[in-house]
Amino acid sequence: MESRTIYPTLEEMQRRCPRLGSRVNFEYCRAYGQEQQPCFKVLDCWWEVFDVVAYFRQCLSPEAFERICQAKPPDKVASLVDLIRQARERSGKE
Repeated sequence: MESRTIYPTLEEMQRRCPRLGSRVNFEYCRAYGQEQQPCFKVLDCWWEVFDVVAYFRQCLSPEAFERICQAKPPDKVASLVDLIRQARERSGKE
């Protein structure tokens, strides 16, 4: 019998985002922001839901995984500007 790790689908996993104040799915956190990089809080937010560290170790290079582990929060102004831009994109306004 083949042994492999099975993860719930990205669409199925949801939780409240402490930054946005609303529910988001894991896909949003996995590819956040203009650069489509994992959110700096992804490991802190998802560790109770599933083994997010193992997931990223499988999906990323060792260097990319280390960047997630060392990620620091963006400055508040840059973060707000990015959130406003994302809200505009979602609503179709430019």
